[in-house]
Amino acid sequence: MSVADARTRLTAQLVGEVRPAESMARHTTFRIGGPAAMYCVLETVHDLALALPILEEEGVEWTVVGKGSDLLVSDEGYPGAILVLGREFKRHAVEGGLLRAGAGCVLAHLVQEAFNRGLLGLEWAVGIPGTIGGALVMNAGTGEGWIGQVVDTVTLYVPGEGFVLVHGRDVAWEYRRSGLAGRGIILEASMRVSEIDPLRIRARMERSLKDRKATQPIGLPSAGSVFMNPPGGSAGKLIESVGMKGLREGGARISPVHANFIVNEGGASAADVVRLIRAIQVRVKSETGTDLRPEIKFLGHFEEA
Repeated sequence: MSVADARTRLTAQLVGEVRPAESMARHTTFRIGGPAAMYCVLETVHDLALALPILEEEGVEWTVVGKGSDLLVSDEGYPGAILVLGREFKRHAVEGGLLRAGAGCVLAHLVQEAFNRGLLGLEWAVGIPGTIGGALVMNAGTGEGWIGQVVDTVTLYVPGEGFVLVHGRDVAWEYRRSGLAGRGIILEASMRVSEIDPLRIRARMERSLKDRKATQPIGLPSAGSVFMNPPGGSAGKLIESVGMKGLREGGARISPVHANFIVNEGGASAADVVRLIRAIQVRVKSETGTDLRPEIKFLGHFEEA
């Protein structure tokens, strides 16, 4: 039993593509990461239902990845299988005040679709990267709103059980996390929307996008906010207050635009980013007494400091 055996079986049975030794730098917004032992594009629910038992039988660990917008993959890569939801999970439709979207739908595309149709409910998400699935797991949002506020239902695939429908009111939505993590693979969500004059939506979206461009390092590879904001405070302001804004480590830098962003200025390694993260945590704790918790997710093996 091995990755190679699992790859052979999956290649023979899946509709989607199975790639060996796939560079994860191609699949994260950080543009950082070593190779995944196996990269599987699951085009259909049937692909998903086939893949999971095979990976379990072959003893291969796996994880589902969207656009990699909040992900740091180690320089050594990931020894298991990366599962990506393909075309069947990228469909969306508007039905009776609900926007139904597959977990693989890009959030930015849905925001644009809502604007085109004059639908209110997702305008707060303008400029936020990633997929609906990732947004649901981390309860993505801004000061103007978050996805948990508009979710009606979520459909999960639970290995060994099948499809499970979860109502939004029954999910424990919290700051930068939700009760969906670990419950199953998110397949689809329905979100409440309402019709409104598109010009009013445009004004809100343009204001939000203008603020984002003025306060965040748009245009350089990053994983978004590195740390969660502490209760009643701002991680970015704390980092700036201890004099770390603009600090470099190899090809990685604490953004001079927003101190809660680490950007890849060219050739940054995951080790560079981790050294900056740990340096920030140590200095902020030492000088302010505040423990900063990472918001980004880590995949693969990282050496202890």
